[in-house]
Amino acid sequence: MINRPTYKIFLWVYALFYILAGCNHFLSTAVYYGIMPKWLPAPGFLIYFSGVLEIVFGFLLLFKKTRKLAAILIILMLIAFMPAHIYMIQKAPFMLGKIMVTPLIAWLRLPFQVLFMGWAWYYYRKPA
Repeated sequence: MINRPTYKIFLWVYALFYILAGCNHFLSTAVYYGIMPKWLPAPGFLIYFSGVLEIVFGFLLLFKKTRKLAAILIILMLIAFMPAHIYMIQKAPFMLGKIMVTPLIAWLRLPFQVLFMGWAWYYYRKPA
């Protein structure tokens, strides 16, 4: 078991990651259009909605009473984001803002999604 200070530091890092990622949906909206699968309806709404969800879930992680719920919702959200990651693989190589997304980079994003799901699962199992 991770000691309490380490647990809290990683919890805050994880929560802040989602809060900042969610804010980025509002600051860099055009970038998200580039990774939105064309078959999804209302891409603008989905970009903003997913940003709101990331912000809310990040804040919910910070409170013991809502941590388990936030962890499960993050896992479900990351599963829902999989089509965008698969689309990036299909679309690569392409420019994402100022970053060149190569096929390798697009493929490497998938294991990180699994890592982030595992991180959420940890906070689900140990919400203390």
